[in-house]
Amino acid sequence: MLDWTTCSAVERITGKVGGAWLFKGTRVPVSALFENLEDGATVSDFLEWFPGVTRTQVEAVLEHTGQSLSVA
Repeated sequence: MLDWTTCSAVERITGKVGGAWLFKGTRVPVSALFENLEDGATVSDFLEWFPGVTRTQVEAVLEHTGQSLSVA
């Protein structure tokens, strides 16, 4: 299981969007990024569709997930 508490680009607030991990300062769940990428969207598409999310946040989330893959 990925530890999102160490990623500065996300937050979880009890009672906000069901307690899902969100891009900080938004109501956009982190899971929306991965769902859209899996469906063939690009990062640019995602940023266009969710204007409250920044490229820096997306890059931080992708880097965080990439680092978690290298940790055994």
